[in-house]
Amino acid sequence: MSENLTLDDLAVPLRALRLLATDFGHLPAPSVQVSTVYPERLELAFHDDLPGFEMWREALGIVPDAVTYREQGDGRTRVLRASVDHAGAVVRLTAFADIVAPVLAGGAA
Repeated sequence: MSENLTLDDLAVPLRALRLLATDFGHLPAPSVQVSTVYPERLELAFHDDLPGFEMWREALGIVPDAVTYREQGDGRTRVLRASVDHAGAVVRLTAFADIVAPVLAGGAA
């Protein structure tokens, strides 16, 4: 991270975002983040939208085996993550979804 970055220094991920909006404007809208901490990265996040994550993964040509899975929040939230180089930027897809607790037989939870 540099405290002296300018908006021009974020041109690569912003250009990638512009191209994604042009090429894939029909896909579900993610939360978008460009940061001075990782000025080469464009982050697309999906909250409670695993199908949206999958649509973007397929559109960007990311193979299923490249997706990582982990859990957070004491096992209450699943997190899927994948990255791909696109238009010179690292595009990072992240999906968050609740893990539904199983219902036990007899109505006990």
